[in-house]
Amino acid sequence: MNGKAPRFIPLGVGLVGLIALGCVLTGQAAKTARHGIPLPTDWSHSHLIFSQPASVEQAMRLQEDPRFEQQLYRHYQALRLPAVAAESDNNSSQLRFPSRRHTVQGLWEEDLGTGASVGAGVFPAKFSFGSGVANCGSATAPDFVVYSTGLTGSGTQASIVAYDNLYAGCTGTIPSVYWAYNTGGQILTSPVFSRDGSQLAFAQTAGALGSLVLLKWAASTTETVALPGVPTSVLPAQYSACVAPCMTTIALEDGSLTPTDDTTSSVFYDYGSDTAWVGDSRSWLHQFTPVFLGTPAEIRTVSPKWPVQLNSTLPLPLATAVHDHVSGNVFVGDAGGFFYQVAPATSVVTKSSQLDFGTTGIVAGPLVDSTAGVEYVLAADDGSTACAGAPCAAVYRFASGFAAGTAGAKVTVGAGAANPKPLYDGTVDSAYLNSNNASGNLYVCGHTGGRPTLYQVQITAGVLGTVITGPVLTTAATACSTVTEVFNPNATGQATEYIFASVQTKATPTPCAGGGCIMNLKITPWLSSTAYTLGEEIVDSHFQIQLVTKAGTSGTSAPIWTTTSGLTTNDGTIKWLDLGLETVATPAGWQANHAYFLRNYIQDSNQNIEAVTNVAGDNLSGATQPTWPTAFGQVTVDNHVTWTNAGPAPSGLASSGGTSAVIIDNTVVSGVAGSQIYFSTQGNQACGTSGTGGCAVQASQSALK
Repeated sequence: MNGKAPRFIPLGVGLVGLIALGCVLTGQAAKTARHGIPLPTDWSHSHLIFSQPASVEQAMRLQEDPRFEQQLYRHYQALRLPAVAAESDNNSSQLRFPSRRHTVQGLWEEDLGTGASVGAGVFPAKFSFGSGVANCGSATAPDFVVYSTGLTGSGTQASIVAYDNLYAGCTGTIPSVYWAYNTGGQILTSPVFSRDGSQLAFAQTAGALGSLVLLKWAASTTETVALPGVPTSVLPAQYSACVAPCMTTIALEDGSLTPTDDTTSSVFYDYGSDTAWVGDSRSWLHQFTPVFLGTPAEIRTVSPKWPVQLNSTLPLPLATAVHDHVSGNVFVGDAGGFFYQVAPATSVVTKSSQLDFGTTGIVAGPLVDSTAGVEYVLAADDGSTACAGAPCAAVYRFASGFAAGTAGAKVTVGAGAANPKPLYDGTVDSAYLNSNNASGNLYVCGHTGGRPTLYQVQITAGVLGTVITGPVLTTAATACSTVTEVFNPNATGQATEYIFASVQTKATPTPCAGGGCIMNLKITPWLSSTAYTLGEEIVDSHFQIQLVTKAGTSGTSAPIWTTTSGLTTNDGTIKWLDLGLETVATPAGWQANHAYFLRNYIQDSNQNIEAVTNVAGDNLSGATQPTWPTAFGQVTVDNHVTWTNAGPAPSGLASSGGTSAVIIDNTVVSGVAGSQIYFSTQGNQACGTSGTGGCAVQASQSALK
C-alpha cells in the first residue's frame, strides 16, 4: 500500500479497527493473520453497504454483519497476485480486452454457450480464500469465479460454471474450468456464497416453476461447459450430510402451496442467522432457515405469516430483496413500482406509494446503508411530466421505518418515457463509504427514455442533493447496465477510483466500434489537507476532471471550482487545471494548420488526450505533428497552440449486447500484475479461441488506475 492510501481512511476506521478487524489483531488463527479473511464477493456486497460508524456503539452493531468487515478489506487491503507475468505499471486507465484465450495481461474470455445471457442486472460471484493473497489452480484452495449461463442445463450445456487458475502469473491453462454443472434448470439470477465459499445458493426456474437451489461443489478435472457434471440431487433433509457435488431444491410455493416462479429476484443470505430471503413472480417473499448450516427449510407459518404476499391486489414479480441486520428489516421493490419494508419477526409489510409507473417497474434491489439507516431506490418512470412534458427517471431515498403510502425524497436523473428502458443498480463512491454521516456521491446510469447518461447525485448526511449530468454513453436510445465502483488505494502516485457501466449498442469509445461496450470513468474525489503531486487527477463536484499543474497541499475546504475547461483553480498551495466533463467519447486526432480553441481536445499518437490550455495569434497548430509527452500534465507548444497531456484516451471493451453486472477483484499493489473485473456478455461473440457464444470475461487494468 502506498503512502497516499491512508488519506482515504477516516478516523472512523481507526476507531473500529480493534473491533471490526479484531479477528486479525487478536490472532484468531495464524493463517487468518497472515493472509486475511476469506472474501466472498457477490451481488449482495454492492447492495448492503456501510458508511462509517460515528460511535463505538454503532461500530459494535455493524461488526455483527461480516459484510462490514469484508467491505473494509475490499477497500483497503492489497491483493498480491502471482508476478510471473507481471504487467508493466504504465499509469494507464485503459481497459484491456483479450484478443486471444490467454495473454500476458491475464485477460481471458470463455464461451458459456450459444445464446448464453443472464441480463444486465445479474452478477457473477468471486471467492478468494485469503483476502491478502491470490491463489492459482495449483493451490489447495484456489480462487475461483462463478458464472450462471442463463441457459437451461442439459447433458451438453452447463447452467452454472466456475473457473479457477485465474491470473496471469499462474502456470498451465488460464483459466481452467474448476467445475461445471447441469442443475436441471435455468438460472437468471445472481448466485450467492456461503461464508466459507464451499456452497452456493441461487434461484432457478424449470418449466415456469421456481425453486431455491443449494449447491455443494467439488473440483473436477473433466467437467466443461459443454460436458457438465450432474450433482447428486437429494432431499433437503439429506443435504447437510451429502457429499459434494450434491444439491437440493426447495420449490417456491405461495401461501396456498401453489407453485410460483422466479426469474427476477436473487437470493439474499444473512451469514449471522443462516437465513435467506427470495421473492417470486407473484409478489410472495419467502424466508428460509437454516440454509447452509443445518437442514434447509422454508419458514411456513400462519402467525407471523410466511411466506408473505406483499401486494395481493397487484401480484407482480419482486425484484431482489436486501436484509439489513441493524434494523432487522427486509427491503424490496416490485414490477408494479412499489417499495416494501418487511419485518421478518412479525411479517408486517409497509408499502410505499407507487414510485415507478413504467412497464418494467422497479428492477434493481435497493441500495441499503445499514449504518445510516437509509435506502436508495431507482425508478425508470416516476409518473410525472416534469422532464420536458415526459416522466423522469428518479432516485428515491427512504429512511428505515418509513410510513405506509409515503414516497420518500426524490431527485431526477434524466427523462423517462411511456415505455422506458429499465433502471439498474447505482453505486456510491469512496467518499460516501468513508464518511461517518452518509455523505458522498451516488452514480447511476439514467435517462431511461433516451440515450443512457451517467449522473452524479450528491448526498449530504443521507439527504439527496444536487444532481450533475455526466457523459452520454451512446448515440442510441438503448439500455444501460448496472454501475459498479472500484477504489484502489494501491495505485502508483495516488489512490484512484473508477466506475464501470455498459450499454447494449452504439457506444461512443472507438474500441467498441459502435456496438455493445463496457466503459470506465475516473471518479477519484477531492480531499482536504492532502498533498498532491504534479499530474494527479480528481473529479470535482461538477463531474469535471481537475489536473494538478502545480503540486502542493489542498485547502481545508473545497475550492469554488471553475466549470470552464482550460481555466485554473487555486486550492491551498495547489493549482488545478479544468479538463472538462469526464467523457467516454474518443476525440479526433491532431490536424496540421488547424485552428484550435480553448476546451478543444484531440487524441495524440500515444493514445493520450491533449487539451488546449492556451492559444495565441491565429490559433493555428503547426505544419507537422509535435512530439507528444507521455506523462500527465506535461505541456507541448504547437505553433500557436499550447497542449496539456490529460492522460489516456477514453477506453472501452467491445461486449456484444452489453454486459451483465460487474464483480471487482481485490485491488493489487502496483507493479505486480493487473487487477481484474469479471462479467459476461449479453450477446454472442467470438470468445477468444474457446468458441462463439455468450462470453465469461476477465478484463484488466494495470493496477486499475
